[in-house]
Amino acid sequence: MNLVVGVGLRAGTSYRELRELVGAAVADAGGGRVRILITVDGRETEPGVQRLAAFLGAELQTVAPAELRRQSVPSPSEQVERLAGTPSVAEAAVLSAGAELVVTKRTSAQATAAVGRLASAPGYAPGERQVVHRVLAERRDVRRGFVDLPIPDDVLTRVLESAHRAPSVGLSQPWDFLLIREIATRRKIHDLAAAQRDAFAASLPEERRKQFDGLKIEAILDTPLNIAVTCDAGRGGRHVLGRHADPRTTWFSVAIAIQNLWLAARAEGLGVGWVSFFEPGEVAAVLDLPAHIELVGYLCIGYVDEFAPAPELVRSGWAARRPLSWAVHQESWGRRGLPGAEPTSITQDAERAAAKAGGAVVDTGGGVAPGPVGRQVVRVVIGGDPADYLGR
Repeated sequence: MNLVVGVGLRAGTSYRELRELVGAAVADAGGGRVRILITVDGRETEPGVQRLAAFLGAELQTVAPAELRRQSVPSPSEQVERLAGTPSVAEAAVLSAGAELVVTKRTSAQATAAVGRLASAPGYAPGERQVVHRVLAERRDVRRGFVDLPIPDDVLTRVLESAHRAPSVGLSQPWDFLLIREIATRRKIHDLAAAQRDAFAASLPEERRKQFDGLKIEAILDTPLNIAVTCDAGRGGRHVLGRHADPRTTWFSVAIAIQNLWLAARAEGLGVGWVSFFEPGEVAAVLDLPAHIELVGYLCIGYVDEFAPAPELVRSGWAARRPLSWAVHQESWGRRGLPGAEPTSITQDAERAAAKAGGAVVDTGGGVAPGPVGRQVVRVVIGGDPADYLGR
């Protein structure tokens, strides 16, 4: 049984007192392996706590008083609240770790302990979870605001190591990372991107083109380092586990490595921009890649003066994020809804959006009856090729 032990203690509490208290509490739980020893922020430096964690072979975690106060506990204490800023430490710490409380607060002269049972392997401590989710939320595709600072070798190595730890089909690790610093090479790549930018701009309607003119699509010459991320589709030989039915998993693996790199870079304070405004074969020729090596991503990386609160395409009005509820389908495609919510159909969502837009008519493919002049038609395409509907 995987256990979590929460402890509250006064400064200077001895290791012997903690060990005896926790040992008795664990025995009351029926025994098991203590995976996590958790206490309030600031008490992790106590020698008795550190020695106890080492003795138990447990991960030592801490939790903020504010998080402890949010827990509903069976044995709150006004005295503990006066001393620690929360009515419970031991029991609340166990609950904050996501464990089921199986032994309520036990006390000694200087400490308290409680024990919880984990239904599965433990996750990270609340503060650590928040950091992970913060990195995910604050990752940006950066093209502006790079500063003229070199990237230390140890920082770059950590970022690349994170990318190299990505999962891959059959552990084939089909990626490689080509580091490009030479300005002459980057100028050639920049020229390719500029040509494709012009071609894309020429394809846009006038109003959209004016909006596009204000967008920056690359930072090839603005950063100290470019990274070409490549794919060797033959790596691992003919019998890569998991690839035989869907060879695309090789390229998916490289994309995951790029995401790992991106997140690690954000954690290090590095901005990353993915440039896609060129034909991969042209870039491969400039970089003199072997014929069997394919370019998947071309990244510009460097320190920045700030990370924007929202993606540039959102801030500029070019695009908007879809709500998560639109992307989650329950049991069958088209029945959308978040976990725990009653699913709704795409057509129901469209009808609500149409009503909000002022009484528009929804066309799901069969056409609409003539309506009042000036009435908006919202067309919902479910399945098929969207290109078939363009211009209707």
